[in-house]
Amino acid sequence: MKNDLKNSKKQIRNLYVLSLVMVILVVSVVVLVTWYILLVTGAVTVDYLEDYGELFLFLFIVASVLLGIGLAYVISILVFKPINILINGIEKLSAGDYSVRVNFKGYMAMKNLAEKFNNLAAELEKTEILRSDFVNNFSHEFKTPIVSIRGFARQLRRGNISPELRDEYLEIIETEADRLARMSSNVLLLSKYENISIVSDITEFSLDEQIRRCILLFEREWTGKKLELEIELEPVTYVFNEEMLSHVWNNLISNAIRFSMPGGKLCVWCGMERGRVTVKVSDCGQG
Repeated sequence: MKNDLKNSKKQIRNLYVLSLVMVILVVSVVVLVTWYILLVTGAVTVDYLEDYGELFLFLFIVASVLLGIGLAYVISILVFKPINILINGIEKLSAGDYSVRVNFKGYMAMKNLAEKFNNLAAELEKTEILRSDFVNNFSHEFKTPIVSIRGFARQLRRGNISPELRDEYLEIIETEADRLARMSSNVLLLSKYENISIVSDITEFSLDEQIRRCILLFEREWTGKKLELEIELEPVTYVFNEEMLSHVWNNLISNAIRFSMPGGKLCVWCGMERGRVTVKVSDCGQG
């Protein structure tokens, strides 16, 4: 990637030099054609050229070079400079600096290009933040049951514990192991669904009834925490992969219950909002 960007910069420099030479040549040709037209039309005589030929040649060279440099500079400002800025921005993005933004002044095409680049950088920055948060949170969530299992396993190895306490420890280990299995399955499902470009097994089903069944699956959890349920599910028929959506609701509802304080409130709403099917799951946890 870095080698490609360096090659691009080198090519732009070569194009700039080539454009400078081409502009000087074009200006020279224009000046020569102009003098030829003046000679043909009689505006300038041959005697005039003989008297002022050297001065004309000097002025011709100076004018050609100055006009060529001036036009090449304008072209570099309008074309090559924005491209260089864009390449530098891409180079920073590839290095992991997602805060980079570009600002092009001039014609609309370059402004649109800058807007598209900035939108891309902003999305990458959001994705990186979400990825970082996910890794940190998942590492913490994954570590907790592992530490718990290790601690109770050490207690069991030491022996000298009552049968009741041993059964309690084994039950905790089993519960934490199930929790790890669910977390691993959720990560695998997330990875699978993120890489799906074409959703298959699409059917028409009752979305409100599906969410209602998902809520009932966690009856033991929300009754154990004595949560107050506020359920409002409008009849909605939806067309999608039913199994895939059920995993979404299961994750949302289980997380809402898990992070809710005992005696709190769990709210689930489903219906049409601004012409779109909308589902909202909220709790009174700490976020």
